[in-house]
This record gives sequence, structure tokens and C-alpha cells, in this order.
Amino acid sequence: MVDTKNIGLRGVKVADTRISDVDGEKGILIYRGFNVINLAHFSTFEEVSFLLLHDHLPTQEGLKRFQEELILERKIPESILKYMRALPKSASPMDLLQSAVPVLGSYDRHLHEETKEANLKKAIRLIAKLPGVVAAWDRIRNGNEPISPRSDLTHAGNFLYMLSGSLPDPDTAKDFDICLILHAEHSFNASTFAGREVASTHAHMYAAVAAAIGALSGELHGGANSEVMKMLLEIGEVSRVKSWISDKLQKGGKVMGMGHAVYHTEDPRAGILRKICGRIAGRTGDPRWCELTTAIETATKEEFRKGKGKEIYANVDLYSASVYHMMGIPMDLFTPVFAVSRISGWAAHIIEEKFAEAQPKPELYRPDADYVGTYCGAQACEYIPIKERSE
Repeated sequence: MVDTKNIGLRGVKVADTRISDVDGEKGILIYRGFNVINLAHFSTFEEVSFLLLHDHLPTQEGLKRFQEELILERKIPESILKYMRALPKSASPMDLLQSAVPVLGSYDRHLHEETKEANLKKAIRLIAKLPGVVAAWDRIRNGNEPISPRSDLTHAGNFLYMLSGSLPDPDTAKDFDICLILHAEHSFNASTFAGREVASTHAHMYAAVAAAIGALSGELHGGANSEVMKMLLEIGEVSRVKSWISDKLQKGGKVMGMGHAVYHTEDPRAGILRKICGRIAGRTGDPRWCELTTAIETATKEEFRKGKGKEIYANVDLYSASVYHMMGIPMDLFTPVFAVSRISGWAAHIIEEKFAEAQPKPELYRPDADYVGTYCGAQACEYIPIKERSE
């Protein structure tokens, strides 16, 4: 058996998938055979969600039906809003989202129906409702009433509307739609693997999604974009970037938003987000955050070449932080917004895990480990009753 310990399973193949492919050497990300760059330029989040769930692009009529299904499922049950109102206003948005998902499941009449069709219905409900949960919590914790969804807005536009209470301008709504596409799927990342592992036990989709959200909450995964924003706020001015980056790296620190576990060249999503950053800066007339992010990217690259003799590249989190900030999205909602997008990919993976056509069928994930604890000699330790133990 090959020893794959202590490498975070990097390079270890655990399953076949038809959903996406990441070519880290060439910087290519594929959703169901389609390059994410083309999808970002020509598609919509609703169409990409259909593609991820069904393994093919929809017809015009098929997309219309899918959009209508999403719109019909947007409303959040009043009892869940009541539950949210009872929570401390200091509750983490990611913790709130993770806890709300199983509660949403209790309202799903197909919860324990394990057919592919029933799971596709669950997926639609989760894709439709997660934006409403995130937006409602932000309003509730700030003393405002949640805003009901509108049926005349896109998935992206409706979220921005429910969050702010104002209709977003079409260009910003479109840019946010592109952001959702870019974050929708990324093969067997930590959160997707967590969701698939839970699904392999035959747990229902809501349980698997809750597990995925928990994995996403860590700063080394979905939490990285909010960590980037903290860095931007700490540095503050372009004039401070070089010294801050140099000091950080010399002390063995990590520049969030730079480098990736898989990509050995630029993350293809980063290039698109860099352009979105420039567009929003142009619309708002405030280039500060874009300029600061670009300066961090440049300084980190220079420092790596000088100190380590190698290249480092921006990942998806670097520019998404300034993009979301300029859109008016609170910093601690950056990761929940990631979940609002990635739910499409998670659902597709959970369905694939449950209903894969490949033979043999997927098995319960059950990795092994080497025990490195102690024995009492060659035998298991003798249990001594507590009253007979000495200090």
C-alpha cells in the first residue's frame, strides 16, 4: 500500500467524476466539459446550475422551466425566520447558515426519498433558498426585517436586492452573477469531499450540505476571501504594501489570496475577477481597493522571485474580496456568498455520489490510519479502577 499520510490527500485519486476537472499545470477549470472562462463570458448562474445538475446545457424552454422552479422555491419559511430572530446577533453567518440547512430539510417533503429525481428537487430548493437565508440573517442581525424575494429578478440580482433593499444596477448584478459562476464548482476540494463523504453514508442531501458548509467555514478554504479583506484593511494604503508583504513573508507568514494547492499557474478565475474589480472601480469612481489588491499581487510575486526564486500566483480569493466589498457585501458574508454559489456544485456531487453510473458503485468512505499511541509493552494497557490509581 502506498503511504499517503500527512499530505492532505493531495494527488490521491478517490473517485471518478463527470462534474468538473482542474488542470493545475495549465490553469484550466472545466465544468461538465465546458471551460469556466467561456461560461463566465456567455452563460448565467442559473444555466450553469442546470449544467452541473443535469450534465448538459438546457434548451431555451428547459432553462425557463428551471428558472421558474428556482423562483417558486425562494421563499424562506416563517418559522425559520423566527428561529433566526431568536439567535444572538453576534452569531457567525456561517454557523447560522450551517444550522439552518437541516432545519430547511425538515420542511422538504422529499427529505427521505432517495431517488435521483427527489434529490434534484432538493437541490433546486437549496439553490433557491440559501441566498434568502444569508440575506435575511444580515438584515435580522442589524435590526431590519427580511425582504421578500422578487420574481422578476435574476438569482444574482435577487440576492443583492434582498440584502440591501434596493434594486441593484444591472451591470453590478451581472458581475455578481459571474462571481457565482466562478465559485460554483471546483472538483474534490475540502468542502465538496466533506459533502460526498457524508453522502456516502446514505445520509440525506441536507446533512451532506451542512457538512460541506462546515468545511467551507475554515480560513484555509472558503474563509480565505474574508481573510484577504482583513489584510486589505490592515495595509490600508498602496504605499505600505511592499514593506508589509516583505515583513510578512520574512516572518514565515502567508499572504492570503496568493498561491493555490492545485494551480501551479494563475487560477483562471482570478483573471476574470481582476477585470470585474476594474469595472466596478470604474463605475463607483473609487479605485482604492482595486489598486491595493493589484499592489499586493505585484509585491508578493516580486518577493517570491527574490526570496525563493519561484513564481506565485493569485487565486480566486484575492480579487473576490475587493469585488464583494465594493458591491456592499459585508466582510463576514463573503464565505456565506461562496456557499450560495457552491451549493450547485455540492448538490451535483452529492447526487453523483448517490447515483453514480460507474461500476463498481461508490462505497462508504472509510480511510485507515496508523496508530502511533502507546501500548503497555506488547499488550493493551491494563485498566486499573480509579480508586486504586496512584497520583
